[in-house]
Amino acid sequence: MGVNQLCFVLMPFGKKPDDSGRSIDFDRVYAELIAPAVRAAGLEPLRADEELDQGIIHKAMFERLLLCEYAVADVTLANANVFYELGIRHAARPLTTILVAADQRPLPFDVAMLRVVPYSLSPEGEPRSVEEDVDRLADRLDEARAADSPIYQLINDLEGPPLDKLAAYRPEYLRRGLEVQARIAACTSAEEVTTVEADITSRHGVDVESFLALLGAYRRWESWADIIRLVTATPSPVGSLRVVRERLAFAQNRSGLHADAERTLKEVHEQQGETSESLGLLGRVCKDRWRNAEVTGNALVAEGLLQRAIDAYRAGFKIDWRDWYPGVNAVTLMRVQGDNAGVDELLPIVRFAVRRDIERGRDDYWVHATEIELDAIARAPSRSQSVATALARDPEPWQLRSTVDNLTLLLRDVDAADWLPGIVSDLSDLAA
Repeated sequence: MGVNQLCFVLMPFGKKPDDSGRSIDFDRVYAELIAPAVRAAGLEPLRADEELDQGIIHKAMFERLLLCEYAVADVTLANANVFYELGIRHAARPLTTILVAADQRPLPFDVAMLRVVPYSLSPEGEPRSVEEDVDRLADRLDEARAADSPIYQLINDLEGPPLDKLAAYRPEYLRRGLEVQARIAACTSAEEVTTVEADITSRHGVDVESFLALLGAYRRWESWADIIRLVTATPSPVGSLRVVRERLAFAQNRSGLHADAERTLKEVHEQQGETSESLGLLGRVCKDRWRNAEVTGNALVAEGLLQRAIDAYRAGFKIDWRDWYPGVNAVTLMRVQGDNAGVDELLPIVRFAVRRDIERGRDDYWVHATEIELDAIARAPSRSQSVATALARDPEPWQLRSTVDNLTLLLRDVDAADWLPGIVSDLSDLAA
């Protein structure tokens, strides 16, 4: 077994509840159990990670599912994404796909017949008997040359797809993409990102993952002009991806090109339909236009734009109640508008969506900052306990400014909580 062979790991991320309500720490399962076992077997682990917050991992996922020599799938929770990826892997690869699962629960019927490597968890959902479990999985990887896909076990003479013909997609290609993304993540300025962009483009072009990483890096440094430049210069199919067009609209709006942003989103909706994300972006465009109309003293236009922003945010939240971003913006603007009855109706649903995300393991700046906003919208009598938690997540200045912007709107509420001005002042100083 060569030390350069890749092992793709399919599993949930963060902390997720099982059927009993116990929270399983899958990040620790990966770091303490699966990755060490993969390395002990002489392989290189490659996790199906969520580092791409842009929301598209399909191309990279398919590449890794098809081309990594080995794969480990954690089927503990019967996670829909893991099972989808496992089905693709079993269809494409007769060999070298290993299933693992925590040993405290029965497996779903469709995989119960397959050989599964068990591992132990503590009552707190953390790895237990780590050394023993690592050895067991490493041994299973060492022997994983027999057909383990049920498709190829049960259907005689079935041949797999000729993956060896995909010369452009060698393991070196997969590693190169990871190295490029690491270079982009290490940039400390927009200028450095541009230098990396020029280098990788001139040498071997930019794959979808690296392209999205570039957009994310430019967003981190608030280099909106570079996002517009990069997307505008990128032809289809990459340039026409929904997530790319949405990122373009985001940058256009931040650059003050509100009409261009709205036009971009209209094209997305006409060609690919509405989503909570795209409607949330449209709500932000209308919200910014409303603020501008207020500044110029055009009250009638401002009133209409405020209603358009609320309508877009509410429509986005209605499409996907789990996506609380358009929901919290809707109730913020409804409070500003004076629609207190509407706030009372929608606010508990938005709060439930946020709490559900936290309970399922989400622990970033946005989710805790949103709790601050919800407390302000609810006119909570005490200072939010989420402030310190949110700041401990090392937010970027533009994220802080976004929170300050929403909280400042809520200062218009005549019944605003007495702690709100102090929070706005503190966060404004940090965002400066």
